[in-house]
Amino acid sequence: MIRDLSLTIQAVMDDPALATTFPELLGAQIVFDRPTEGFNPTVTTIDLFLFDIRENVELRSNEPRITRTNGQVSISRPPMRVSCSYLLTAWPVSGGDLALQEHRLLGQALVVLSRYAHIPAQFVKGQLIGQEPPLPMMTAQSDGLREPYEFWSAIGNRMRPSIIVTATIGLDFFPPIVAPEVTVSQIHFGPRASADGTGLATTAGPPRFRIGGRVTDAASDAVVNATVSIVEIGLAAKTDDEGRYQVGAMTAGTYTVRVQAGPTTKDVSVVVPPTPATSYDIQMP
Repeated sequence: MIRDLSLTIQAVMDDPALATTFPELLGAQIVFDRPTEGFNPTVTTIDLFLFDIRENVELRSNEPRITRTNGQVSISRPPMRVSCSYLLTAWPVSGGDLALQEHRLLGQALVVLSRYAHIPAQFVKGQLIGQEPPLPMMTAQSDGLREPYEFWSAIGNRMRPSIIVTATIGLDFFPPIVAPEVTVSQIHFGPRASADGTGLATTAGPPRFRIGGRVTDAASDAVVNATVSIVEIGLAAKTDDEGRYQVGAMTAGTYTVRVQAGPTTKDVSVVVPPTPATSYDIQMP
């Protein structure tokens, strides 16, 4: 993915739309070499040297991503958000006053990259395509090199003016957990059969169940904020933004589930606990 990020930033700077306003920048080759003393391009060059990779703790999330499809639930750990920082330098090779040419290229690169707080989708490459949220990018906004002379000395070259470009990507390290969607849960409580055992005594009450499903309309779209009640015992719940509800607890038996959505009411007879083919999803007329 880091390679794809480099290609993505290269695509931003190779945008053909720059031909009119920034022809010098568009005409420069883009490389990702270490700018050591031996770095000596033969054509005008913009070098994007990747010098730092670290987790962006400010964007860290502990909320899992949950998706539901055809009765299956996929739970994914949030991606690790990683910030990659590039040292952008300009290397003109011919013509008069190379220093001023260098400054012009740096200025043009600064203007182009600063346009985007997030990298536009049309430039995104490889595994980064479709990544959410969009890739944030900061240009000349980070702390930069705290001791730039030490950096240039470490790579064996003289100091040059540079721009720090930092973009953040998400890295998924763990496969999602996929399982059937839970439509019923069971609660059984009472005194233990023995002090060191796990079973319940015969005096324990019957198990109780909590059921759940989804309420949709005739077009299979979610019905939000509908009231779902169990008529016989008076328990009720509201559907969420996806039309899902959970209601209970109740003992085993046959019940009437009533859905009230605006002026429309529908009653459905259900059996608790469910059989393998049972669904507590309800479609409104």
